[in-house]
Amino acid sequence: MNVPLLTVTAAVPAVGAILTAAVPAARRTAAKWLALLFSLATLALAVLVAIRFEPGGDRYQLTESHAWIPDFGVRYELGVDGIGVALIALTALLIPFVIGAGWNDADPSPDSPLRSSGGGPGETRTGPDSSFAAGRWRPTQGFFALILLVEAMVIISFEATDVFLFYIFFEAMLIPMYFLIGGFGDRAHTGSEENAAAQRSYAAVKFLLYNLVGGLIMLAAVIGLYVVAGNFSLQEIAAARAAGTLDMATNTERLLFLGFFFAFAVKAPLWPLHTWLPNAMGESTAPVAVLITAVVDKVGTFAMLRFCLGLFPDASKWATPVILVLALISIVYGALVAVGQRDIKRLVAYASISHFGFIVLGIFAMTSQGQSGATLYMVNHGISTAALMLVAGFLISRRGSRLIADYGGVQKVAPVLAGTFLIGGLATLSLPGLAPFVSEFLVLVGTFARYPVVGVIATVGIVLAALYTLVLYQRTMTGPVKEEVRTMPDLHLREVLVVAPLIVLLIGLGVYPKPLTEIVNPAVKHTMSDVKQTDPKPEVVVDAKNGEAAK
Repeated sequence: MNVPLLTVTAAVPAVGAILTAAVPAARRTAAKWLALLFSLATLALAVLVAIRFEPGGDRYQLTESHAWIPDFGVRYELGVDGIGVALIALTALLIPFVIGAGWNDADPSPDSPLRSSGGGPGETRTGPDSSFAAGRWRPTQGFFALILLVEAMVIISFEATDVFLFYIFFEAMLIPMYFLIGGFGDRAHTGSEENAAAQRSYAAVKFLLYNLVGGLIMLAAVIGLYVVAGNFSLQEIAAARAAGTLDMATNTERLLFLGFFFAFAVKAPLWPLHTWLPNAMGESTAPVAVLITAVVDKVGTFAMLRFCLGLFPDASKWATPVILVLALISIVYGALVAVGQRDIKRLVAYASISHFGFIVLGIFAMTSQGQSGATLYMVNHGISTAALMLVAGFLISRRGSRLIADYGGVQKVAPVLAGTFLIGGLATLSLPGLAPFVSEFLVLVGTFARYPVVGVIATVGIVLAALYTLVLYQRTMTGPVKEEVRTMPDLHLREVLVVAPLIVLLIGLGVYPKPLTEIVNPAVKHTMSDVKQTDPKPEVVVDAKNGEAAK
């Protein structure tokens, strides 16, 4: 029996979302465990996908294809390459940690009649808005159901090889994310609850509007693609282009490329379309912030590789100089603004903008090292940002403040918390020996090979990353112990179980990245073939005296 493995992998978290939402209001703990169980089942299926995938085999594997709306050429068509496999694994890996870290985030506030006993000492609940806690729905069940729903939509986005099918889930994931940001926001505000609710609402609406505008522009491009190609199948369109049977005018291809790229640049996010991210991450709980930047945003950069380069290779090369400039601005601007931040979560948000600049830089450097590095960067950034942001969330929940100035001397009262925070921060600045170093090194090598000046400018982001990371640690963890943090508890067992595996992965993939590169590299070769690019050959200078060649 041929089991549709990709469909099952996406369907399991969707079914889990439905069942979790249906758990009775009084059974909050049961809903949490049910959500965790389904996330672990999805992780097991993602591992099975990786095992079944053959790096040296066909470009798209485990394929499924069924007629859906035949009159419009729409098919339910799935398939994964090495890049998709890596990002499905990342998504499935992070969701159990997101659920574990947010275990108490959606419990009703202490003064709510829905609240019951539970949780550990020193844990501050950052429950949902009063409109939810008033009993109009099951807040805890809804929180975890929405997380699983986002996971299902992200996974099928990585699997879809039908452009219209991809577009549906690319847009649909905005709805659960809107409710996670606006309905379950961060409570660490110095102002009134009304002001905090207004800020959460603003962040959620801004997130939705930015991405909806990008999606609408992409929809026009999707329709235009159908008019030109007659179908939405990525594989059929690519085959027609390779065979020379698809006649796409230069200006048409460029316009369609811009429609797709704009939507992906909003999601990524790339300067100057980035401004929704600091608000969304700052006003979200730490687990939801991880969901945004480590999971959902990766769909944008993934789609640049699969759809922009795969469908519009000539237009991609035409737009490369401008995109490289935008990526450089993202790298330097994001890092500079991060240096000046007073809010911990907004600092991580601006650092992520800088990191996404590196990812886009690697993609459009049009070298195998750059694109392999960009793919590894997506995975490693997801793990490192999850580690740093989740520990930051644990820190903020203890003090009730996101302001850096409200901390000091934490390492003396909570050494495990401080130690994990340091490792997450060092991973963010790509310290050698940790996973992000490998990906950042490959991106820079690939960029230097074709655009040396761009590569030199990009290294400024590395220097600034060291500055904002070490200054953040110095101001929060070292120095005299502030009175407000003197009784701060260290990480509890649940929190250690959330963070420790991420730290192990950061070290393991930093020392031995081969399992990832073996899966990713063949897919990168196919992408390079799509855009008809080869890696630049190193310049060779011949010594006139002895005839030897020196590189």
